[in-house]
Amino acid sequence: MALKAIRFDMRLPGVDPAGAQRSYAAALDMAEWADKVGFDTLVLSEHHASPDGYLSSPLVMGGAVAARTSRVPITIAALLVPLHDPIRLAEDLAVLDLLSNGRISIVTGLGYRPIEYQLLGKDWSARGKLLDECLDTMIKAWSGEPFEHNGTTVQVTPRPVQQPHPMVFVGGSAPASAKRAARFGLGFYPSVGDQALVDVYVAECQRLGRRPGFAILPGGPGTLFVADDPDKAWAEIGPNLLHDATVYRSWQTDDIRSHVTAEGSTIDELRAEGVYQILTPDECVALANGIGAHDPLIFHPLCGGIAPERAWESLELFAAEVLPRL
Repeated sequence: MALKAIRFDMRLPGVDPAGAQRSYAAALDMAEWADKVGFDTLVLSEHHASPDGYLSSPLVMGGAVAARTSRVPITIAALLVPLHDPIRLAEDLAVLDLLSNGRISIVTGLGYRPIEYQLLGKDWSARGKLLDECLDTMIKAWSGEPFEHNGTTVQVTPRPVQQPHPMVFVGGSAPASAKRAARFGLGFYPSVGDQALVDVYVAECQRLGRRPGFAILPGGPGTLFVADDPDKAWAEIGPNLLHDATVYRSWQTDDIRSHVTAEGSTIDELRAEGVYQILTPDECVALANGIGAHDPLIFHPLCGGIAPERAWESLELFAAEVLPRL
């Protein structure tokens, strides 16, 4: 049976802080709802310097979500680790793991926008080395034992609930990402459904004498909505979905591959492509029964600045007419 996921990135083009506050409040209400009705995971994402207000502080948001929920796992995907100080990031994730009672996981990302590195004073050309250094430091920090860092003996406390550390996946779409995951003894979550990347990961784990961790390939629609009348829904929220798709695609370079990249430049093209889907309840049940057991139904209710009241219509229809049949 497909996994049920709800995701927030808080894009809200052209809206003032009062409108943003309304969306953030709605996201927390939706997180609490998802926890109660039985969603399998809640995903928060990170980007910076985005004119439409993309979520820039997913750990703060994660703390708020943890306070409003008690069961649902919280995944930060992707967390742009090289943009952070590794000691501070290890501390923040440990505290978040404690607050959530061990419900935190992360998918690390290098990022693909030089402006983010410029904004935060990081060297774009050294991003791979920065990620390696951050992972090494964070793993040592979570041990709770003293270790050498920048010429000083340091000790990071408190330790997280999960031992030896919160669940960490390495993300990416290149063989180097697969080898990095193997090298650090971490799980692997490619951004594209390419079995060859998993094969590289498993082979590198075997070469290093490590037991492979979880390796999860993405599948299913990138974003899903439920509506009694999909044609009407596309007319209402299609512009929001097109904004989301267009901006995301504009950030991609030729060397980046992503399961959720859509090429459509009009609403009709986007609809035909299938990355974004609006389905009737019956169609949603059929989709859930037809995809893999680990493929998620990903609900992105506030996608591209969709109004909270419109987003609730989709979520409540899913709860009433789809969930009981899964």
